[in-house]
Amino acid sequence: VQLQASGGGLVQAGGSLRLSCAGSGRTLRSSTMGWFRQAPGKEREIVAAVYWSGSSTPYADSVKGRFTISRDNAKNTLYLQMNSLKPEDTAVYFCAARFIGDFYTDYQVADRYMHWGQGTLVTVSS
Repeated sequence: VQLQASGGGLVQAGGSLRLSCAGSGRTLRSSTMGWFRQAPGKEREIVAAVYWSGSSTPYADSVKGRFTISRDNAKNTLYLQMNSLKPEDTAVYFCAARFIGDFYTDYQVADRYMHWGQGTLVTVSS
């Protein structure tokens, strides 16, 4: 499966962006999907994940109440709506998918995801 992330850009603090991740080559309907981010000099970290049915959407504490992850299985696409952006949200954002493993055990572990998008840069100015 190939993942193509888009929607990043430069935005002022307090602004909003919507990231998209389009899948091709295989249906993502049964996959766990997630958004990760990596800031310069830091490790890749989980932002949010979504169960295949959309019924569970855990978030990192740093983005709770500001970001919303969603998926449209009919369009094979994952989204991340980011509101009230802060300078500390500046990072390259990656979408990821996996088809095996227990969602509730390790959705936050990057190494458990087999498929990755190329990343899209989000820059939030103060």
